[in-house]
Amino acid sequence: MKMLSLQSLMLILCIALSFVTRTAQLIIALGYEGHAVDISCSYPAGYESYEKYLCRDNCDDNDVLIKTTGPKKNKYSITDDKQKRVFTTTISGLTSNDAGKYWCGVTKTGKDLFSEVKLEVGKDSCCDQSTQHQSYEESSVSFSCPYEPKDQKNLKYICRGRQTSTCLQQALITSNNNQQGRFNLTDNKRSNEFTVSIASLILKDAGSYLCGVQRNNNLDVFTAVDLEVKEWCCVRSSQLSGTVGRPVTLQCLHPPQHRDNRKFICKGDQRATCTDMMSDSRFSLQENVTSSFFLVRVREIKAEDTGTYWCGSDPQWKVANYTKIQLSVAHFLSVGVAVPTVCVFLLLALTFSSVMICRYKCRKVKGAEVSGKRNQTKKAEADEVISVADDYENSDVIVRSKQRTSRPLSPQHQNEDDSVYQNFSTDEIYCNQMYAASKR
Repeated sequence: MKMLSLQSLMLILCIALSFVTRTAQLIIALGYEGHAVDISCSYPAGYESYEKYLCRDNCDDNDVLIKTTGPKKNKYSITDDKQKRVFTTTISGLTSNDAGKYWCGVTKTGKDLFSEVKLEVGKDSCCDQSTQHQSYEESSVSFSCPYEPKDQKNLKYICRGRQTSTCLQQALITSNNNQQGRFNLTDNKRSNEFTVSIASLILKDAGSYLCGVQRNNNLDVFTAVDLEVKEWCCVRSSQLSGTVGRPVTLQCLHPPQHRDNRKFICKGDQRATCTDMMSDSRFSLQENVTSSFFLVRVREIKAEDTGTYWCGSDPQWKVANYTKIQLSVAHFLSVGVAVPTVCVFLLLALTFSSVMICRYKCRKVKGAEVSGKRNQTKKAEADEVISVADDYENSDVIVRSKQRTSRPLSPQHQNEDDSVYQNFSTDEIYCNQMYAASKR
């Protein structure tokens, strides 16, 4: 009887130890809000045809979420890979309430087989705070991401955006592959931080980034970075025009603290590929140590000097440390007069000719009118003279008639009076009469 009791006790102990061994196998599942998570549980050989299920908390009948022998329930689904002896439960649409302890169960006679599951659910966005960085297109930028000492050996990576659930899958670069295109990652384990550098920045590089550190049995940890990339269009710029064969002066500003820096000027549509112009003997630099600008004088400019120039005092191309100048040079004709000047002269000559022609026509019309008026005036004056002459002649006849009546002339005087007019024509007599009348 005692022997039987001892055997029964040993059997119960073995079963209990077996159960404890099964429950000691902890499975970690990690997921993010709004997404799905897969919980995979293995089982021993011989249980391929047995029912499997997932439950929560104490795993009572009401705690069973889904079984392989039942239909899909709400956001839970289950599959059983009998060849690998692994069944997987998928929980979709995760929320923070889904986090906690679960059990993977295999139904059998007696006590079921169990495996404990711990589900962690994190937010699918990060972070409440971020570090701000600013740079300019075509330049470079670097930012550091700190981590805890216990994560020194863990994988580091960086991705764009704020979505933590897919950050590792969409990583731009990782510590396992620390050079990828324009991106570089260096891990400084002494300072417990890794640094990400981006070369040849473009405007599209602006935005949010996540620095991630992978943790095998926990959710990855992140720090956020916001990068602003400024375009070069916002710098100081000016336009200048010149004439072929003549000098032109370009003014370039620089901050006071760059007074001792090397000054430069180059030509080209793009700053990164512009050509240094100080090697051209026509270009000379004049610096005023008391001012925040320097002058570049170009003698005998040519038509091919037209273009975009960049001048400044900082070879790092920082904004406001240089000036963009658009130079336009006028072309020349063979006579040595600039084309725009010729156009002006031609326009003035055409205008002057038009005015002179118009004035000539106006004078011709007015002359005809004045001539007509003068002819009318002369005719009126002639008529008036004739009228006066007629009156004078009539009056003279009357006077002479009266004189003859009052005192008869002697034959001698009569002959003398007639002899006065016998040698004159009628017109001459008329004129003499008119002259005499005017004397009176």
